[in-house]
Amino acid sequence: MKKLLLFILFSGITSTGFCQLKSRTFEEVDSLQQIQKRKIVVFIHTDWCQFCQRMKATTFKNQEINQKLNSDFYFIDLNAEEKRDIQFQNQIFKYQPSGNNVGVHELALQLGTQNNQIVYPVLCVLNENNEIIFQYSNYLPPKDFKMLLEKLKE
Repeated sequence: MKKLLLFILFSGITSTGFCQLKSRTFEEVDSLQQIQKRKIVVFIHTDWCQFCQRMKATTFKNQEINQKLNSDFYFIDLNAEEKRDIQFQNQIFKYQPSGNNVGVHELALQLGTQNNQIVYPVLCVLNENNEIIFQYSNYLPPKDFKMLLEKLKE
């Protein structure tokens, strides 16, 4: 009985007071765009990047931001060192090793490179036709990210 009550209490809290960010894959978004067109927000990061981890712990834990991302955009969380092949826009993108256990994914490079370099974290926004309409390479605090989402929604 205690377990049931805890489950109901936890379910009620998570469904009403806590909005979890829904992260999609590129493959999912390709299909979802056929049903409902939306802009795509891609968060490109690495496990070793301190600013990336800070954004995950602050900006992407903000309930208001998560709610806006879930309702108005497709959100993709892309680890730039992802080793699996990713299919997007009828192309297959692969991990490109550059040494022992070091490398970067082709798709991260394509979406995150600015001025011939990639600096993490990267926010890349694609329009409904999968064209890059915005790129930003740096930590973005919740307040600034909320303003960005409002402008992107227009």
